[in-house]
Parts: sequence; structure tokens; C-alpha cells
Amino acid sequence: MADLTGKELSALEDELGAEKLIITKFKNYANMTADPQIRGKCEQIAAQHLQHYNTLLGHLN
Repeated sequence: MADLTGKELSALEDELGAEKLIITKFKNYANMTADPQIRGKCEQIAAQHLQHYNTLLGHLN
């Protein structure tokens, strides 16, 4: 993989932060609800964004 520019690294850092925030929010939403369907959907969304986070992180390695 080619070296990333400063702008590309900054964009990746911003995206990592956004994904981390979404993961945290949906994990919190899952913990706040008593409805098992809503809890499951929130956990599913958090897991999907964790995959996005790990994919982006992989571009830095």
C-alpha cells in the first residue's frame, strides 16, 4: 500500500473517531432499553460499526 498523505491520515482519524462514537452510543442505547428487539438491533448496529472501525484501523497497519 502506498504511503498515505497527511490529509488522508487526518480523514482516517476523523472516521475512526466517528465510528468509535457510534459504537459507544449504540452500546449505551442497547443498555438503556428493556425491549429485546430494540436491544438486539442496537447491538447489531454497534457490531457493524466495530467492523468498520477495525477495517479503517487496518489501513493504518
